[in-house]
Amino acid sequence: MWVADNWKEYEVIDTSEGEKLERWGQYILLRPDPQVIWNTPKEAKEWHKLNGHYHRSSKGGGEWEFFNLPQEWSIHYKSLTFRLKPFSFKHTGLFPEQAVNWDWFAGIIQKADRPVRVLNLFAYTGGATLAAAKAGANVTHVDASKGMVTWARENAAASGLSDAPIRWLVDDCVKFVEREIRRGNTYDGIIMDPPSYGRGPKGEIWKMEESIYPFICSAARLLRKDSLFFLINSYTTGLQPAVLSYLLNSTIVKRLGGQVVSSEIGLPVTAGGLILPCGSSGRWINTDT
Repeated sequence: MWVADNWKEYEVIDTSEGEKLERWGQYILLRPDPQVIWNTPKEAKEWHKLNGHYHRSSKGGGEWEFFNLPQEWSIHYKSLTFRLKPFSFKHTGLFPEQAVNWDWFAGIIQKADRPVRVLNLFAYTGGATLAAAKAGANVTHVDASKGMVTWARENAAASGLSDAPIRWLVDDCVKFVEREIRRGNTYDGIIMDPPSYGRGPKGEIWKMEESIYPFICSAARLLRKDSLFFLINSYTTGLQPAVLSYLLNSTIVKRLGGQVVSSEIGLPVTAGGLILPCGSSGRWINTDT
């Protein structure tokens, strides 16, 4: 498992009874996690010092309950700054487990010794975009939500990256890739974090299981022979690391060679010293560069 264990301002303190207890900077949040199927003793004092608790409804969805929590605050990962604000369905605007992938591709970009163009698809609030830009890449950031792109730009400004070579686009990722193929544009690295289900800006429907294979086939056409890497993340039940490996081997490796590795990603839990699984990632790297 790839573990995001370099955080200083974020921590999974404990997990029990379908919930995870987290520290986001100086604030303590309690949020649902369907993988926490165990009932362990809640010994950490933070269980009784919450600043926010997301209560899941038996009818689906849920709502936040706040205790002296500001509407917005920031945390840092290395030299990056992220603005946080609890919003719909338990989210805060950041997936801390992805830091293990940020470190991976940042290292590749820094070692490339040439200009690097990166495409970030389903780019959300820009964690991967900022990590790639900070490492020296020219980044194209694409997301269907105007609000998420605005939020990502705010994170870039907070991280001192307002003038970084980042192209911000509100667009349907599938249609954008199709247009890039027609335009003959290519990239040195591609990052994608597709949702299990979603809609584009004009109501386009995305279902991960139905759409991901043809989409990877299309996106792979934007890689040159000397491209550096391709990263796909999955939070969809059933798309395990071996499935991601099969997808990347049957699309990118078949065309460009290179090597694929896939794994679960996770976060360390302070209480007990175990690892909380948080999805899967598949990585392709060009072994000839």
